[in-house]
Amino acid sequence: MNDERTANAVDKRIGQKVRARRLEMNMSQERLAELLGVTFQQVQKYEKGVNRIAASRLFSISSALDVPVSHFFDGLRASQTAGVAEDQGESFLYDTISTPEGLQLVAMFASIKNQKVRRRVLDLVRALTEEEAGRKDDEKSKK
Repeated sequence: MNDERTANAVDKRIGQKVRARRLEMNMSQERLAELLGVTFQQVQKYEKGVNRIAASRLFSISSALDVPVSHFFDGLRASQTAGVAEDQGESFLYDTISTPEGLQLVAMFASIKNQKVRRRVLDLVRALTEEEAGRKDDEKSKK
């Protein structure tokens, strides 16, 4: 039985967008909680998609984060098979920038103006990713 009050994929995506915007503004969870009149633990639950965000609370969040309410729904679309779906590229972007490291990486990469240097950074990240994947494959084969 599906409980309508249980947080779902949309709630999780909205929470990730709240977190991404908060980090983009260099705002702490404590500060956002203070602006909303809730505990920072509640903000954590919203951002992780554990607790659903009521419409009135989302309105307050959009005001505190200086974005329209629609910002949190950008990229979500109705899907006949799964109820709600989103553009894969946008999902990947929000997964990336929902961490402080990912947000820093994207901001720093964007500040590199030299195209050759940008390609070299991309090559480095690709090599590190392939090395990590190879290490995981080695660990699996040893088991």
